[in-house]
Amino acid sequence: MMKENKSVFWFATGSQDLYGEACLAEVASHSSEMVSGMNASGILPFEIVFKAVLIDAESINRLFSDADKDPCCAGVITWMHTFSPAKMWICGLRNFRKPLMHLHTQFNSALPFSTIDMDFMNTNQSAHGDREFAHLLTRLNIPRKTVAGHWRNAGVLRRIAGWMRTAAGINESRQVRIARFGDNMRDVAVTEGDKVAAEIAFGWKVDAYSAEDLAKYVDAVSSADSAALTEEYYRLYSVNAAGRSPEEFRRHVEVQASIELGLRRFLEERGYNAVVTNFQTLSGLKQLPGLAIQRLMADGYGFGAEGDWKTAAMVRIMKVMAKTVPNPRGTSFFEDYTYHFDDAGSGAILQAHMLEVCPSVAASRPEIRVEFLSMGEREDPARLVFTSKPGRGVACSLVDLGARFRLIVNDVECLPQENPMPRLPVASALWRPFPDLERGAEAWLTAGGAHHTAFSYDLDAGQLGDWADAMGVECVFIDADTDLRTFRNELRWNEAAFSR
Repeated sequence: MMKENKSVFWFATGSQDLYGEACLAEVASHSSEMVSGMNASGILPFEIVFKAVLIDAESINRLFSDADKDPCCAGVITWMHTFSPAKMWICGLRNFRKPLMHLHTQFNSALPFSTIDMDFMNTNQSAHGDREFAHLLTRLNIPRKTVAGHWRNAGVLRRIAGWMRTAAGINESRQVRIARFGDNMRDVAVTEGDKVAAEIAFGWKVDAYSAEDLAKYVDAVSSADSAALTEEYYRLYSVNAAGRSPEEFRRHVEVQASIELGLRRFLEERGYNAVVTNFQTLSGLKQLPGLAIQRLMADGYGFGAEGDWKTAAMVRIMKVMAKTVPNPRGTSFFEDYTYHFDDAGSGAILQAHMLEVCPSVAASRPEIRVEFLSMGEREDPARLVFTSKPGRGVACSLVDLGARFRLIVNDVECLPQENPMPRLPVASALWRPFPDLERGAEAWLTAGGAHHTAFSYDLDAGQLGDWADAMGVECVFIDADTDLRTFRNELRWNEAAFSR
C-alpha cells in the first residue's frame, strides 16, 4: 500500500488593529469556536486547525510560507471576520502554492436587531472585509474556491468537505508519477500528448520503460509468493474455470499473481503511483496484465491502457479525491465500447475494457476467469469479471489540443444490468450520459473527448471543475442542462480565453 501523509487544513482569520485588543481577542475566540464546531460536525473529511488572526503583512507572509513548507498542510481556509486591508495580503498570496478556500461567512447567523450597535457592526463585518479580500484575489488572478453561507449550515459544510477532497487531488497532482511500459498505441491520436506541457501544467512526471524492465521483476517473484497470492485471490473472489482443468486454470492465475507482485515492487521501489501498459509491447511477459492491474487500481494506483498516461493520472487523482468519502462506491478506468440505442430515449453506452476495470465499482463479488484474448499475442490472461453498481457518477477525459489541455466532464447514470452477457468475459458498466445518449455523445465528440475515461461514483462535476480551475486549464461540463448550441459557443469562447 502507498504511504500518505496525514492532512490538515489551516484556518486563517483576517482583521486589523483599528478596534483594539479586546476586538482582536473576540475575533480569535469566534474563530476558534467556529473551527471546533466545524470539526465536530462529522461532515468534514479532514481536520481544520485554527492558526492565527492576521493583522499585518509580516504575519500573513509567515503563515503562508509556513503552510507551503508543512507537508501535512493540505490547504488554507481564509475568512475576514472584520475589515482586513487587502494590500497587506499581496506578497503572502502571490507566493502561496497550495489550495486556497475563501470562506465567506460570519460568526452569528442572524442580526441582533434589538441590540445592534456600531461596536457590533465594526467587529462583525465579513460582508465588508470579504469583499475587499476577494477583490484582491481576483486582481491577482489567484485560483481559489469561494463558499458563502453560515459555517454551521450542513450544506455549507458539505461544500467545504467537497473542496477538501478536491484539494487533496490538487496536491496529489504535483506528486503524480507514471510508469509507462511501452509507448502509445501505434497510430492512435487522442491518447498522445505533450508530457513536458503536462509536467508544467499539472506537475506530472511520465517515465518510459520497456516491458522487459518489468519482466525482470516478474521473473524474480518466487513460486511460493505467487502461490500464496493466488490463494488470496481464491478467498476473495469467485472462481469460474469455464471448462478448464483446475491445474491449468490456476497456472494462468498464478501468472497474474507474479505480475502483480513484480509490478508492485517495481512501482514501490521507484515511487510511482500510476501505471500504463500497451498490449503491443509485452516482450518478456506471459500475459497482458489484467487481474494484476485491477488489483493495483483497487489499492489506489492510477491506470491507463494503450499508453494513455493522461487517463492514468486522472484515475490516480480521482482515487485520492474519493479516498475519504464515507462508504465509497468506486473509481475506475473505463472505455466507451458500443451503444444501446433506444427510441424511448433510454439509450446507453456499454463501458468496459479488455481486462482492466477496477473491482471497487463492482455490484457484487467479482469472479476470476481465464479467457482468450486476441490482442497482445500472449497466453490467455486471468481477469476479474463483474458488472458495475447502478447509480449516478461522473466521467471525465483530459485531452491535449496542442496549444492547451481541456478537461471534459460528463454526468452519467449507471444502469442496472438486467440483461445477462454470458459471452462477454470482461468487467463492464452500462451508463446513460446526461442529458441523454444522443446529445451527450454529440457534445462529447464536439469537445474532442477520448474513448478512455476516468470515472467515479464518489465525486461530482463541480469537484473536477475546481481541480481544473486550480490547474489553470479549460473545463467543460456535459450535464442535464446542456444545450448543444450554447455548448458549441462555449468552446469557441474558450478557444480565445485559454489559447496560449
